[in-house]
Amino acid sequence: MPANREPRTMDNPYYDWSPISTRPALRWPGEARVAVGVIVNLEYTELVGPKGSIAPPSSVRRGPFPEMADMHETTPVEYGNRVGVFRVMKVLDRHGIRATAALDAAVADRYPYIIGQAQQRGWEFIGHSLVYNRMITEKMPEAEEREYIRQSLAAVSKATGKPARGWIGSDYGESTRTVRLLAEQGVEYVCDWPNDEQPYRMKVPQGNMVSLPTLLDLDESYTHRGRRIPIQRWTQMVTDAFDRLYQDGADNGRMMLLSVHPWLIGQPYRIGALDEALGYIMRHPLVWSATGSEIVDWYLKSGTTAA
Repeated sequence: MPANREPRTMDNPYYDWSPISTRPALRWPGEARVAVGVIVNLEYTELVGPKGSIAPPSSVRRGPFPEMADMHETTPVEYGNRVGVFRVMKVLDRHGIRATAALDAAVADRYPYIIGQAQQRGWEFIGHSLVYNRMITEKMPEAEEREYIRQSLAAVSKATGKPARGWIGSDYGESTRTVRLLAEQGVEYVCDWPNDEQPYRMKVPQGNMVSLPTLLDLDESYTHRGRRIPIQRWTQMVTDAFDRLYQDGADNGRMMLLSVHPWLIGQPYRIGALDEALGYIMRHPLVWSATGSEIVDWYLKSGTTAA
């Protein structure tokens, strides 16, 4: 028998069920049908992680990593910081897109040049993790997780000169406490909950929180690397998804938040797929390209935040 629940409640404390067909219509700037955001994940993988750390599923090619070094797993991530990110920057520049950079603490500490290049382009910086191969998990004591988040956010603030308003976990990893702990430390939006096509408010005891759902199935670390979907098919998946969102957005605005990784999409045989997909999207007239904070700010002042 299913558990007895009050109407509109979920098995987590952060939001209620909200069918999109009952919400007030969301209107984006300039009557855009789709708000498009690109999250660029800037990550670092340690050669051997500390004992007890849990590596994201997307970083585990074969055992026994991370208990022993695996150069074929750690160095491709570094490829993104040496080569791939600059290809991604050129593509985004070509299409007039300012990204939201998910910055882990290790990248913030090590690569001021990358941060400077992103700042010149007007990118936003959000928190991500301490280091890519150390996930937040339910096994962490609350005090340890709180300190993990504090250190991650402090590194972003120190490197960029601004506090991070947003967060996306390493491989979307969270515990049942993470949203609450993020809000306590001043984070205002989170991108780890892929359950909608619009922003929505989350309920937290302290602070404020908005969820900006990503299109998880279009994350190339899932589709291309994890599920072995050919990169040409990935492009088609992105443009097909956009077409449907553009159609549905005529009545009620939609959001397309695309998360990419320079160590994957920045490879010479993959970057063209990103270029083609974004070019297709940005050729449409009723599209609003925005950073995460810009989407959140517009949503909060739109008057449609009951969802």
